[in-house]
Amino acid sequence: MGIGCVEQDRGKYYIFGAHSRGQTTAVYLNKIYPQWELCGYLVDNDEENPVNIEDAPVIKIAGDVSFDTNARVYIATRSVSHEHIFAALREIGFTDIVPVDVALDNALRNEFVREYFKKGNRSFTKIEELLTAGFEADDGRDNTAIYVVRSAVDTALEKAVDLNECERYIQAGRALTDADLDGCSVFDNTGDNISSMNRQLCELTALYWIWKNANEDVIGVEHYRRRFILPEGWTELFSGGKADVILPVPLYVRPSLKGNYVLRHDETVWDVMMDKIRNIHGKECAERVASFMEDTGCYSPCNMLIAKKKAYDELCEWLFPVIFAVMEDCGQIQDNYQNRYPGFLSERLISFFFYMNQDKYKVVYADKVFLK
Repeated sequence: MGIGCVEQDRGKYYIFGAHSRGQTTAVYLNKIYPQWELCGYLVDNDEENPVNIEDAPVIKIAGDVSFDTNARVYIATRSVSHEHIFAALREIGFTDIVPVDVALDNALRNEFVREYFKKGNRSFTKIEELLTAGFEADDGRDNTAIYVVRSAVDTALEKAVDLNECERYIQAGRALTDADLDGCSVFDNTGDNISSMNRQLCELTALYWIWKNANEDVIGVEHYRRRFILPEGWTELFSGGKADVILPVPLYVRPSLKGNYVLRHDETVWDVMMDKIRNIHGKECAERVASFMEDTGCYSPCNMLIAKKKAYDELCEWLFPVIFAVMEDCGQIQDNYQNRYPGFLSERLISFFFYMNQDKYKVVYADKVFLK
């Protein structure tokens, strides 16, 4: 038996969805089960889709197209469209249909990253693995704070989720609003801060505030809707010397971290970033960044982490001068989404920083959950 509802001898399969989710699912499955055969990517919309993705055809399920209906179909699209897709596939004759939900995506991602890191001689350790190994440590919760970033533009959760004893809300972009958000006990417009830059920097104004103002021994950053899945006793990993940093399980993107960025964003911004790294951190560092970004497809998303204060401070001391220098040259971008380029860059740079310092810091990984 394989991962979740994935059997080792599956044989042939299709993937419904030809965009990033579908392509990433195909990469996961091909890495874990190279003996399987991908028959193609299925679509049923009129969007512009490629004819092929590598060697696999992109097939619209309309007209006189024949399919191997004995094959499995993995639905790798947003869940809101799954009911319609199930009906369309059943009408064709498919019976073995598997939605790539959060649980399956996490299982595939974890197994893929483990194999991906192994090939690159890198360590991939899940937080649960360390806790089951057993060790003695003092409970470090009194010296730990995870700052959960909120902002005035957040919509309410469908169901309230209580904070754990280490979590506290921080209101990001407080300088741009007239009121405190209910439940927030920390605000990013106090002390040394960059709160007024929040519309462009998003959660990075909270990261900056924590760097300059927080005093806990272990500090973390989460999002209002994205939280780490942390097992009981996780704080003892830090006090017991088993971990210096917790990062989200990496996300894989095609064709590489650089290639994915320039496909989705302004390549000029990337070029400016590389130039600033060379100016600030030197030629050797810039060459290592370039190699990592061009040869690697995995990064820990969302600018989320939990770290010992020393590691957190050293990350910020390395990261923020680069981000500020890029912003000085690139300024504002009219499109609101693209204008958030500092955060898109920092996700990749944070991953590189801990890759560069893998012999210095003990990095472990945790899954995350998205709250609706």
